[in-house]
Amino acid sequence: MFDFEKLNVYTKAKAYNKKVTTTLQENSFDSITYNQLRRASFSIMLNIAEGTGRYTNPDKRNFYVIARGSAFECIAIFDYLKDLEMVTVSFYKEVYGDLEEISKMLFAMIKGLK
Repeated sequence: MFDFEKLNVYTKAKAYNKKVTTTLQENSFDSITYNQLRRASFSIMLNIAEGTGRYTNPDKRNFYVIARGSAFECIAIFDYLKDLEMVTVSFYKEVYGDLEEISKMLFAMIKGLK
């Protein structure tokens, strides 16, 4: 088992990513929104995984900071989609909660690597 697979934040990021994949399959977003949301969602999960493979704390921290930034990017996209009524308010609140939890977990990890 790889170290990242043991992390609760990775499990939550993967579950969030599955939710995004399903949402993208069920909706017809424009290609820019589709691609940006897909990349940003994957970035959270993949940067957590890559960070655990690094040897130094500054390297690990950098990848967790990028993952957290990608979570912010995702919520900004969903906020925009909510305003356009392309996602429901209830779905927006759901992903907002997911991303807020992931962001807080990443923040704790980042803070712990100083």
